[in-house]
Amino acid sequence: MRVTVDGVPVDLPEGATLLSAVRAAGLDVPTLCHDDRLTPVGSCRACLVRVDGRLAAACVTPAAEGTHVRVEQDDLRELRRDAVEVIVSALPPYALEGDGELARLCQELAIEPEAAEGGAGRGRDDSHPFVRLDRDLCIACGRCVRMCAEVQGTFALTLVGRGSETMVAPGTGGPWGESDCVACGGCVDTCPTGALTEPGLPVGTHLATFTRTRTTCGYCGVGCALDVLVRDDEVAAVRPAKDGQVNRGHACVKGRFAHGYLRSPERLTQPLLRRRSGLEPVSWAEALDHVARRLRDAVAEAGPDAVAAISSARATNEENYLIQKFMRVVVGTNNVDNCSRLCHSPSAAGLTAAFGLSGGTDPFDDVERADCLLVVGANPIEAHPVIGARLLQRVLHGTRLIVADPRSVGLAEHADVHLRPRPGTNVALFNGLAHILSAEGMVDDEFLRHRATGLPELTATLEDYTPDRVAAITGVPATDLVAAARLYGRAERPAIVYGLGVTEHRHGTDGVRTLANLAILRGAVGTDRGYGVNPLRGQNNVQGASDMGALPDLLPGYGKVRDPVARGRAEQVWGTRLPEHDGLRIPQMFAAARSGHLRVLWIVGEDVATTDPDANRVIEALDACPLVISQELFLSETARRADVVLPAASWLEKDGTFVNFDRRFQRVRPALAPPGQARTDFAIVHALAEACGADLGCATPAAALAECGRVAPVFAGISHERLDREGAVPWPCSDPGRPGQARLYQDRFATADGLAHLAARPYLPPGESADDDYPLILITGRRWAHYNSGNMTRRSGAVELDPVDRLDVHPADAARLAVRDGAPVVVESRHGQVVLPACITEEVSQGQLFCAFHFPASRVNALTSSHADTVTSCPEYKVTAVRLRVRPEAQE
Repeated sequence: MRVTVDGVPVDLPEGATLLSAVRAAGLDVPTLCHDDRLTPVGSCRACLVRVDGRLAAACVTPAAEGTHVRVEQDDLRELRRDAVEVIVSALPPYALEGDGELARLCQELAIEPEAAEGGAGRGRDDSHPFVRLDRDLCIACGRCVRMCAEVQGTFALTLVGRGSETMVAPGTGGPWGESDCVACGGCVDTCPTGALTEPGLPVGTHLATFTRTRTTCGYCGVGCALDVLVRDDEVAAVRPAKDGQVNRGHACVKGRFAHGYLRSPERLTQPLLRRRSGLEPVSWAEALDHVARRLRDAVAEAGPDAVAAISSARATNEENYLIQKFMRVVVGTNNVDNCSRLCHSPSAAGLTAAFGLSGGTDPFDDVERADCLLVVGANPIEAHPVIGARLLQRVLHGTRLIVADPRSVGLAEHADVHLRPRPGTNVALFNGLAHILSAEGMVDDEFLRHRATGLPELTATLEDYTPDRVAAITGVPATDLVAAARLYGRAERPAIVYGLGVTEHRHGTDGVRTLANLAILRGAVGTDRGYGVNPLRGQNNVQGASDMGALPDLLPGYGKVRDPVARGRAEQVWGTRLPEHDGLRIPQMFAAARSGHLRVLWIVGEDVATTDPDANRVIEALDACPLVISQELFLSETARRADVVLPAASWLEKDGTFVNFDRRFQRVRPALAPPGQARTDFAIVHALAEACGADLGCATPAAALAECGRVAPVFAGISHERLDREGAVPWPCSDPGRPGQARLYQDRFATADGLAHLAARPYLPPGESADDDYPLILITGRRWAHYNSGNMTRRSGAVELDPVDRLDVHPADAARLAVRDGAPVVVESRHGQVVLPACITEEVSQGQLFCAFHFPASRVNALTSSHADTVTSCPEYKVTAVRLRVRPEAQE
């Protein structure tokens, strides 16, 4: 439609407001109650315009065809200035200090500080570690309340009081620090007056005095774009980038606030070498010479396969590329793996077998447009908060939601159907859903005829998975199973999102394959009739670490080590012959160390003594290996057992790229220098190669990514220069002049025959099950305020929000075992024993327990077993048989 603004015609989409028209004409008006991300309310009246002769608030008035809008008239300017001046008059003078939104607006309108005549008296709330509330600066615009509801979806804030005493407050009453706030910082971002601030940026702060660096978050795999504000060589604040392609100006507590670890006195700042008295500081030259000499000795005595490396999902793509190149070119072994082995290796195996590539099938922007979401084994509200918030908003606006998860958390509270299967029964559940889709004709016959294979075998298998039989196996009522299948089967654009609750099982790859069956049956992958199957990645660069070839059987770009063509391409680029046999996976590395066959284990950025399963056996492996090298930020539990500790840079101190969960390459840029003698992993690998007498080439991260593109054509179109220009590029992208493929398989699948492959997989039981000796099942996972072993988040203010690991216990189990809320309980499995405080909650089902693993002192992974996925060796973290007993002192 066409609207005229001060005589200038502008074209607008349907549903646009007069404010959009004003801006389209190159003009602007004040908007103290408005944020483009939020529903407009028109409460401040500062955006008054004249439309067809009458006054109207531009932010809430819809534009109409042929409308004539007047903006630049003297009386309108005066009315807008008066509206702002009335608001300012109730505020104290310091409200106009600094360069915040209100202060800037007053400068533009020539409103002097003397206009702020209000006094102090309503007080402050400084109870929260990351959010400060100055009630005297609140103008009751409601932006923070709407941000919490409409973007974050937490509904933690409200407006209280009447008239001039109206102000923001936590919805639960009481101090902010005890509220439901999840510290996303959205309220701080949108507050126009400085009533809500963060510790590093109080009212009056001039942002021009800071150095601003755009980078990509180094916590979970969402890939939020962040602006880092640095002054005096310290990070003062981190702001979510409003033009971030994934986060769109939003963030979570970790990416936004958990940067205090950078200033921790526990940061490693120089190399350590184990001597008789323990770990002692040494020079880089001595540390590197020691490692190089021991590497040469190990290879000379036992061959290159006596050396192994665990690369890092926290490191950049370029660093992972360099690490795997070092192992293959300098050492001469394929013994390199990364932590995707422990989380999403079943995704790589299952998605590759089903569709041809190891990543998710669709960009998240498409997934968000689905009319039905099937969220399986994932809690994005806590583990991927920005994605969780975006999904929740779609659900609140009418998208149908099916959640399959044993726990009642996060999105499950908003689900149309919540399926709560017994842990370890996913394959039966997915087969049951597929049975109903097939039996009730909710499949795409044309897609199955022309673009899929394996239907007869699957149909035969599904005959045994009637709703009643599946209910008996999974504990999910047959009526719920049917309701879920019909929601997914009748949707026009269904999408599947899943997490570690699918993969971390003895039959995790089968779980991924049978989940993929649902999308194939519906024709909801590679078409416009749905948005496929999409894994949520846990660590910031777990996708990229595998993409770069930090795997024992795969080269960069997923070329197989045993494939002469893929190996030959790498040999040509690297100028050397490569080993032709697969290397050791992480569990095999530990077994080889315990048996004496592994002489050197190099661990980059992973605290395996805390995060890996059957932790007591992992520690045995570390103690048995003659040389353990730990490359870390802090003296983690793993580093304490190492023979050489190399101080590494954090993600805020690095140059390179990450790949997020939906296959987007994004830039990582250093906001400050590493402390002391700490170095980036990129620099450390180069220095170690030099100490070994080798030259890896790739002098810069940009050169490393360029070389990777020659080894793996699937990345050939991606470069630092292009990312600096475009922000993000998804792979596959083989041509620098063409866009990457965000949506996969539009023409054909990447399998050998070009078809999607259905999988006929029977249900097989998990590695452990409850019995008389161990009658409860333990599930492990993450909580919202922390990240993995907590090395970073425990050294930031996040620890104030979630100070200890705890064990979630169902009320019925607590009553039967006489467990009191908060009391310490002993948890025993066949593998170990720990003590945790109990948290009595109905979030877990009866007979099941849940805990995280963020605090090394809790030693939670001493409980988990060595059972692993039969295809990929991914551990079965989600099913451990345990028993509880109350500590005697807790009974007193």
